[in-house]
Amino acid sequence: MQKEISDYAEKLKDDFQVKASSIHSAVSSLSGGNQQKIIISRVFSREPKAIIVAHPTRGVDIGASEYIHEQLIELRNRGAAILLISADLDEVMALSDRILVLYEGQIVSESMPGELSEVEMGLLMTGGNYMVEEGKHHD
Repeated sequence: MQKEISDYAEKLKDDFQVKASSIHSAVSSLSGGNQQKIIISRVFSREPKAIIVAHPTRGVDIGASEYIHEQLIELRNRGAAILLISADLDEVMALSDRILVLYEGQIVSESMPGELSEVEMGLLMTGGNYMVEEGKHHD
């Protein structure tokens, strides 16, 4: 059983590109980005039916970021509900089926990907009221 656990840990370490000298390294001794990769690999490996991910790629390198995005999409395609919270608008637009913009704890916009530009979403995120239909900005 110990060999299977070690093999599985090695697989997750490789898949998520965790930079650690060994699977036995203390998580606290790793960089923040590598700690984040470990947490994400643990959650994803459990085949969740619903997850909340906040800034899932903050602090990780591009290769790991792409892998995390692929895994999120794969989870979604297997029927998992995913609530993605991110300030990275590219990430939001690439991964979302529906986008809600919050300002001061209130939903100020609901749209489908591609309906709002990054500028429009940015204005909404900072409290501006962007009239999409008219294409006019109102304070």
